[in-house]
Amino acid sequence: MRPRRTACAVAGLLLALTAGCTGGANDSAPERTPDSAPTTTQTPRSSPAPTPAGPVSLPALMRREHTGSGLRLGTVLARTSAYTRYAVTYEANGLTISGVMNVPEGKGPFPALVLAHGYIDPDVYVTGQGMPREHDLLARRGYVVLHVDYRNHARSDDDPDNDVNLRLGYTEDVIGAAKALRSSGRAEIDTDRIGLLGRSMGGGVVYNTLVVAPGVFDAAVAYAPVSGRPEENIDQFQRRNGDPVVAEIEAEHGTPEDDPEFWRQVSPLTYADRATEPLLIHHGTADDTCPIRWSREAAAAFEKAGADVELRTYAGEGHTFGPRWRESMELTMDHFERHLR
Repeated sequence: MRPRRTACAVAGLLLALTAGCTGGANDSAPERTPDSAPTTTQTPRSSPAPTPAGPVSLPALMRREHTGSGLRLGTVLARTSAYTRYAVTYEANGLTISGVMNVPEGKGPFPALVLAHGYIDPDVYVTGQGMPREHDLLARRGYVVLHVDYRNHARSDDDPDNDVNLRLGYTEDVIGAAKALRSSGRAEIDTDRIGLLGRSMGGGVVYNTLVVAPGVFDAAVAYAPVSGRPEENIDQFQRRNGDPVVAEIEAEHGTPEDDPEFWRQVSPLTYADRATEPLLIHHGTADDTCPIRWSREAAAAFEKAGADVELRTYAGEGHTFGPRWRESMELTMDHFERHLR
């Protein structure tokens, strides 16, 4: 058992999850917040710098020189008429991260997508687990698709402090994946066109990545994402399940009441004005794992900050998406087609 690993499978989050809310029945129409600014694409903007920024914070990640390299294709896991699936590894900020990559058949180079999965207990997780539908469909549509295992998962290196440090290491792993793809020199990868797709907890990783490292991806999509406020995720998925890591987190970093500045510095919503890549958010109105209000708040924050963001809502859809998954994926692929140029 790895140290400081969450013992409960916190209902999929941060998540693979479910908390319900009923939302507007405007189906999959894009939402706009009345008091938000018009959606525009801007050059990087500077956020107010918190003072001081602790070592566990988004500003600390912003200051770090992130590295990603050494993408290695290993064992062939499967061959289909549309793509070949490989076990892969790469280096991210000094750690070896494992994953699974689908490479389309045919003549490349192909645009690439990085997949950031939702919460699955690392002690039961197996490589490439969490987004099989997306991994398959996107490769069939002509994308190289790299599914990241994250540190502490599968064959990736361990980081014993990751859970106590609010899993910010996952953001480093995803940034490293983009950098490893861009520096790979592989003929099948179009290193000028790289997108990011995250589900549930992975949606929170998307938010963090956009504000920590603007420009490392060219476009992003978040499905049923967690809250942009980590304290809400802890309450929703860990505290209610009696996760002992909560006490460690609060002993190390304080509660939101004790140290509000720390919690402000770990929220991507605080730094929404740094996001420069177009972001599409999908959320079902019947999601009882990640309440739709979380996505509405995040979309409003990014839009108010001047980011290019669109929220699509799906009446009656739950956390994992069922009948309207294919529709949402067509919109996802249209988003990437328009912005990965």
